[in-house]
Amino acid sequence: MTTAAGQILEMRAGKLSLADLRGIYGRATRLALSPGDRERIASSSALVDRIVARGDAAYGINTGFGLLAQTRIPAEQLELLQRNLLLSHAAGIGEALPDAVVRLTLALKINALARGFSGISQQLIDALIALLGHEVYPLIPAQGSVGASGDLAPLAHMSIVLLGIGKVRIDGNVVPAMDGLTRAGLKPLKLRAKEGLALINGTQVSTALALAALFGAEDLFAAAVVAGAMSVDALKGSDAPFDARIHEARGQPGQIAVAREYLDLIAGSAIRASHIDCTRVQDPYSFRCQPQVMGACLDLIRNAAATLAIEANAVTDNPLLFSDSGEALSGGNFHAEPVAFAADTLALAIAEIGSLSERRVAVLVDPKMSGLPPFLVEHSGVNSGFMIAQVTAAALVSENKSIAAPCSVDSIPTSANQEDHVSMATHAARRLVRMLDNAAAVIGIELLAAAQGIDLHRPAKSSRVLEELHAGMRAEVPFYAADRYLAPDIQAAQSWVKSGRFLALLGKLLPSSAPP
Repeated sequence: MTTAAGQILEMRAGKLSLADLRGIYGRATRLALSPGDRERIASSSALVDRIVARGDAAYGINTGFGLLAQTRIPAEQLELLQRNLLLSHAAGIGEALPDAVVRLTLALKINALARGFSGISQQLIDALIALLGHEVYPLIPAQGSVGASGDLAPLAHMSIVLLGIGKVRIDGNVVPAMDGLTRAGLKPLKLRAKEGLALINGTQVSTALALAALFGAEDLFAAAVVAGAMSVDALKGSDAPFDARIHEARGQPGQIAVAREYLDLIAGSAIRASHIDCTRVQDPYSFRCQPQVMGACLDLIRNAAATLAIEANAVTDNPLLFSDSGEALSGGNFHAEPVAFAADTLALAIAEIGSLSERRVAVLVDPKMSGLPPFLVEHSGVNSGFMIAQVTAAALVSENKSIAAPCSVDSIPTSANQEDHVSMATHAARRLVRMLDNAAAVIGIELLAAAQGIDLHRPAKSSRVLEELHAGMRAEVPFYAADRYLAPDIQAAQSWVKSGRFLALLGKLLPSSAPP
């Protein structure tokens, strides 16, 4: 359900879909727990009370943390233990995470805690739900997590707000945490045993960042397929390489699916019909091999999405409380290796999508390859046309290559070697934002170049679908008749890619937009 104040999502813990998560990322959200969620929370909380009452040693409930796990904490200091944990771990630095990522982080933490394995009280989870529902977003520094033992520092910054400490952002304004609690109808909480640890143990920040990148990668992918189809017509290229029989003979699922989309996008093009009997035998790889490359990228995006969908619904703190057996079991679900691998996989796809696009731009601006005017402009010489736009695309592609190297193969010991192997998932996911911005600009440049190429074939027209898209672009950026200030055009085209305006054409292929 969606209201003027945002969507109301009636959830069952552990059952959030990728479409749900994309919705939470995109707009204000109020979460409502199911009765079953509340029953599990109550059972888990009661188990913590029994452990404390018995005096049994249980990690993080009545012991210290990390290397201090052998230190027993007396009952009268358990609240102080949890409070000190949050304060000492709120040690992050750097720019604050965007509100959309914080909103998703809050929702993921609520979803995980409501699974009923964390031993927290209903009061605590209701407080998180109130922050989310009233659009009170804790100010979370982006840096300081190595992606193991959970996203400790960033989640601590999220959590100290419940104590009335730190800062929050409301309606774009940074204010003290106490102001945020007032807006949400809350007072500073006193933490019970295990609650501080449950709040900061977990992969929710790295997962939220990776999900944000997944949604951006889907937008990028859709725009790149559209740009590639337009470029085929701009080149007067062949649609034979998209014939289904070629791709079925190989059998790669992404390749088969994407080839079908290229055929559909170009179908009915008068530009294609105008050169049906031309003597060109084969187009360059960046045109002819689009299904093979983009199909492989689609498979990577789908694989990353499957991992992140599981992680978004996972219980990733420690120890876990099993109410049916009365046990508190210590493990390592907080280790974010799956998220790190998913983020590195997305980095590969993003880099390749941009790389293939830049090669098509390079072909279009080269009159020997394209048969079009040099640099896609009449009266070249006095006009430089798209010469430096292609250079910009090349620069951005090379920058993405340099930051696409896997982060997951790195590790550094922390906490006096108790935490001696870490995932680096958080910055693996965070670096994808920069890669997406770069690639979106590259695809934007290709959209401009392909639209220019189509215009240079007038009066022949492209397909109905591509002509509609072309008209939408021309409504914002006119034909490039002579040299003009080009940067605003590129920025506009980059914004088209990031807005998701092309997703409707290919959404059925992409995990967060596909029908259930």
